[in-house]
Amino acid sequence: MEAMLPLRRILVLCLLLGLLILGWLSWRNAPSRRQPKETAEPVISKQPVNFASRTFDPASPPPDMPPLTAGENAECVSDFISNANVAGQTLRRDATHATVTVSSIKVALQLNITIWVPTGVTPHVIEHEEGHRQISEYYYLTADKVAERVAATYMGKQIEVTGTDLNAESIKALQQMGAEITTEYDRELNPEPTQLLYDSITDHSRNEVAVQDAVDHALKNVSIESAPPANP
Repeated sequence: MEAMLPLRRILVLCLLLGLLILGWLSWRNAPSRRQPKETAEPVISKQPVNFASRTFDPASPPPDMPPLTAGENAECVSDFISNANVAGQTLRRDATHATVTVSSIKVALQLNITIWVPTGVTPHVIEHEEGHRQISEYYYLTADKVAERVAATYMGKQIEVTGTDLNAESIKALQQMGAEITTEYDRELNPEPTQLLYDSITDHSRNEVAVQDAVDHALKNVSIESAPPANP
């Protein structure tokens, strides 16, 4: 029995040493576990597509109907909406100078689609407008990824503000960044070249090209067929 006492003491000491090592490792790794909170990412919310189909009298269109473009007797209006809310922390250097650091960004996305067709329109024209709707919804599928990529470039961004009312100047700077995010989102998403190519392929529904074939061709080839001509 007496010979076993040192062995028990050694085991107890090893156990205590193991607990100390585990505790130290947990303490050392604690900052890395907190890291995701310190490096926040943009929050993107995307609402479902809001779709409506409306008919109108060509002789007396309703006042809320957008004007038809040349060559069209019906239209599909797609309204891509984005609203970026940017928040930040203000570090005052003196009474009239401060640094604003972006700490969070929330972007809300919405797509409203309305198809306007005249009374008595042919099914072929309706199908053509549905092609425009399909293109818009295709772009909206990845709209959240576009918004996230754009907003991420503003996370942690710093801007210098000056003025006698630094709170007001800070709010103004953050709102300006929100507007810039929205503008860049619209520029990068931009389904308009694809819609124009689709109209070119179908001649605004006046030829017999299958709508689905035209949609697929426009989506696949827009980067080639809509590219500006190379300089000689």
